Amino acid sequence: MTPLVRTGFAALALAALPLLGGCGEAEDKQSAPVTQDDATLTLAAALGANKALGILQSAIEQSELSGVLDGRASYTVLAPKDRAFAALGEDGAALLEDEQRPVLIAILRDHMLPGHLTPEAIGAAIDRRGGPVTMTTLGQTEVQFARSGETLTVTMDGGASAHVSGTAIAANNGVLIPIDTVLLPPRG
Repeated sequence: MTPLVRTGFAALALAALPLLGGCGEAEDKQSAPVTQDDATLTLAAALGANKALGILQSAIEQSELSGVLDGRASYTVLAPKDRAFAALGEDGAALLEDEQRPVLIAILRDHMLPGHLTPEAIGAAIDRRGGPVTMTTLGQTEVQFARSGETLTVTMDGGASAHVSGTAIAANNGVLIPIDTVLLPPRG
């Protein structure tokens, strides 16, 4: 390697140092949503590669919905992080029991939207409309997306509200959008 090439690599490495400083910061900071494009992965593979979504991955496997995330159809998954499931306490752990499978499936379907929707596309729709936009989940529940400053929020009709929290992943068959709360319907 010539001294000029070696110097170029060293300069590149030094220039990247300030960028690496942000890599260890908390991913939950509320800021403008960002989508990482990784069309080499399916939704199922992207979910499996994200350590902060391990409980969601287990829930999808338990509910036998994994095949949907490996299929050809495109879906957007509002993906509660592990901390969101942990916040449910014993109720969250109970969802993974066999007898709760129908309830788990219903909850997961309410976290899935048809199509390939990035947070940026949702934000653009909010801008075009001049306010919140409403979409229907695969569970036939309406969710409303709104933005306050840079924070994108999703609220279930009559139920919970969550913030987009972290980097979304655009896979070849949809998008994973991490959220900070499990969206549950109101208790009746």
